[in-house]
Formats: sequence, C-alpha cells, structure tokens
Amino acid sequence: MTDAPDNVRLDLWLWAARFFKTRSLAKQAVGSGKVDVGGQQAKPARGVRVGDRLRIVRGEETFEVEVLGLSTSRGPAKVAQALYRESEDSRKARETRLAELRAARAGYHPPEGKPDKRARRLIRALGDIDAT
Repeated sequence: MTDAPDNVRLDLWLWAARFFKTRSLAKQAVGSGKVDVGGQQAKPARGVRVGDRLRIVRGEETFEVEVLGLSTSRGPAKVAQALYRESEDSRKARETRLAELRAARAGYHPPEGKPDKRARRLIRALGDIDAT
C-alpha cells in the first residue's frame, strides 16, 4: 500500500486490488452495474473509503469484500490482497460454485483428434452437417 488520500476512484481501486486486469475493464464493469458499493449501484468515479462494502461480479464469481486499505497503484498480489477482506459467506459460495462447475465438466472428455472418414460419415448420418 502506498500513502493514499481519503478516498480513491472506484475503478482505480478495483484495478489496484487486482479484481480486473485493466482499469478500462474495471470502469466497464462498474458502468454496467456489476459492482455495488454499500448495496447501491455506483459510477466509476465514485470515491471508495476504508470500511466500504463492495459486491463485485466478475464472470461466474461474486465477491463481497470490505475495503481495508486504499491504493492508486497496482502492486504485487500480496499487497493487493491486503487492500480488502472477503466475507466468509462470499468465499464459501464462490468455492461451492467452482466445485459445481468442475463437477459438471468432469464427465466431458474432448476428442483427442479429428474424426476419421468413418466417424465423419456417422456424424453426417446423425444429421450434424456442420461437424465436418
């Protein structure tokens, strides 16, 4: 953490805390309503203060965090993780969701190569014309 002012722009803090790879992705997420501050939708320029509660939706994951520190620069992951504390409920829900997704993919095994001539004929016979 660096010497930081009273508050930091929301998109800048999300980028510094490593929730998004770029500041423009953070700004886009805030603008599209994927980030709530204190239960209310916010704008990218909104100031984040220590103690604020954020709900961040990133793809399949949802984080509920409390701001512990402010930073305007992106540093190592250890420093970024010190900027917030994730709630226990949020962490458990995220881990459960990831386990469900892994279990759903466990039964699928992609083919090792392209189908041979006989397999292509069978695929066409089944009516899947696009699989050539």
